[in-house]
Amino acid sequence: MALRFEQKQAIVAEVKEAAASALSAVLADYRGLTVSEMTELRAKARSSGVYLRVVRNTLAKRALEGTDFACLDEALVGPTMVAFSQEDPGSAARLINEYVKRYKSLEVKAISIDGVLFGPEEIARLARLPTRDEGLALLMSVMLAPVTQLARTFNEVPGKLVRTLAAVGEQKQADG
Repeated sequence: MALRFEQKQAIVAEVKEAAASALSAVLADYRGLTVSEMTELRAKARSSGVYLRVVRNTLAKRALEGTDFACLDEALVGPTMVAFSQEDPGSAARLINEYVKRYKSLEVKAISIDGVLFGPEEIARLARLPTRDEGLALLMSVMLAPVTQLARTFNEVPGKLVRTLAAVGEQKQADG
């Protein structure tokens, strides 16, 4: 089906807007996926905060011009699905990595974070990035550890005194 000029402009504007607010992008070749598999992938993407769209390469190139993801230009060859992480940098990579493992026909083409292009072999590493909440929890536990250890140390001084006095008291009772 041929797209009219206005439709093409709308697609470019929509993808450009998604790219402007995205933290990372993953390009994948979706050949071989069935309609039901693509529908499942799109539903999972919506619930994960990932913008997922199948876009013609020429339109994607125009949409990515002037954004951090312009480096993906070389990877826009053949059927392309674009996934932008909107909430945390690893969400698109986690989603695509999960489906790459499930469906062997889905292939990662390229990954970009902050204007840096990565190859498809980096998908697993990016997928292992913690979410924002996990990162904050990890940071809080690291910040809390020294304070907790200090409190235990301060608590140990009176505890040791009490144990020493109790031992002296038991010894005097045994002697006397």
